[in-house]
Amino acid sequence: MQHEYLARAERIMQRIQQLAAISEEADGVTRTFGTPAFLEGRDLVQRWLEAAGLPTRVDGIGNLRARLESRNPDAKTFVLASHIDTVVNAGKFDGPLGVLMGLDLLEQLIEQKADLPFHIELIAFSDEEGVRFHTTYLGSQVVTGAFDHALLARTDAAGVTLDQALTIMGGDASQLALDAIPAAEWLGYFEMHIEQGPVLWERNVPVALVTAIAGQQRVELVFRGMAGHAGTVPMAMRQDALCAAAEFVLTAEQFAQAHGQGLVATVGKLNISHAASNVIPGEVTCTLDLRSPNQAQLADAYRALLNFAEGLAAPRNVELVWKLVQQTAPVACSQPLNDLLGQAITETGYETISLVSGAGHDAVPVSAVAPATMLFIRCYKGISHNPLEDVELPDLAAAIAVADRFISLLRTQTPTR
Repeated sequence: MQHEYLARAERIMQRIQQLAAISEEADGVTRTFGTPAFLEGRDLVQRWLEAAGLPTRVDGIGNLRARLESRNPDAKTFVLASHIDTVVNAGKFDGPLGVLMGLDLLEQLIEQKADLPFHIELIAFSDEEGVRFHTTYLGSQVVTGAFDHALLARTDAAGVTLDQALTIMGGDASQLALDAIPAAEWLGYFEMHIEQGPVLWERNVPVALVTAIAGQQRVELVFRGMAGHAGTVPMAMRQDALCAAAEFVLTAEQFAQAHGQGLVATVGKLNISHAASNVIPGEVTCTLDLRSPNQAQLADAYRALLNFAEGLAAPRNVELVWKLVQQTAPVACSQPLNDLLGQAITETGYETISLVSGAGHDAVPVSAVAPATMLFIRCYKGISHNPLEDVELPDLAAAIAVADRFISLLRTQTPTR
């Protein structure tokens, strides 16, 4: 049996390599939403789905969807999904691994001629990373009926609106509401994903059960002072925007370190307008990414850092613009589904490790309409969003065995109607 799982893992790895060869750039993997490379990659996955005998379609937001039907037309739908868009200079596994593992599961069910008490829909979400339009979860928001049509006016770096991008892709924004799975028709949701953290790597355990997904708040800050000559403006008379930003960056780090237990704070972007070595920075833009699985802790951190930023700006005679650009609440995974997935891990012979995901996933919007669970898979040193991303074959084989068992348990415990 272990040989069978390794053979399946090898086939998934081959597909991972083929898909990774399609990229906007030669270094790493870059397939951002709606680009020619994204469309080429999606077409390749669609050919694999169709070769397996699965009816497929591309919906209005560009999600690739395949469906294995139950004999019961009134059965509910269980969704297997992850995303196939990437960040810039990404690795091969973040997102696509879950999609291709889902395809492998369906291939096995087809080969077994399995009698399903529920429909299974495999979805390759088109936009989870949100790189092009600075959005997140576009694909899953459409499937869950939560899409905000105001986003259609959002523009990318080239000035192309999301609405225009959909038209170029062959989509129709006016039809997006029809692509949602009604809440009453959902049975549940299962996403398989690399851990994106070092716990499994350090403990040498192939899989983990995700109990919750951290909430996020993303902020754009602009510090506006006064540009001036580096040699002529006295230190006591300066309105240095970069010094204000630097003080904020270090305080954000110190605050998260002092208020741990899951809270993390990151300043990932810093832009100095009209930067020059002999000019006092007059305007600096930076970002703040706050995450915690505890909503109260997240809200407290947000208020504390906002108050600090306002407090440091005035003495420096610097103006602060604070703009909240995105927020999601922490999400708890479904306890009944997690119980089944935990049982599958145990029965397959592995230690059950429970983890909170600090990264966002499409399970976040899905959890508003359906029970959701996630399986993490060990990855090389926990590295993600990086060309060094890697998964070892034995770990993938173990994850396949767990996923097989989970679907088997779900089938036996789902009543037929």
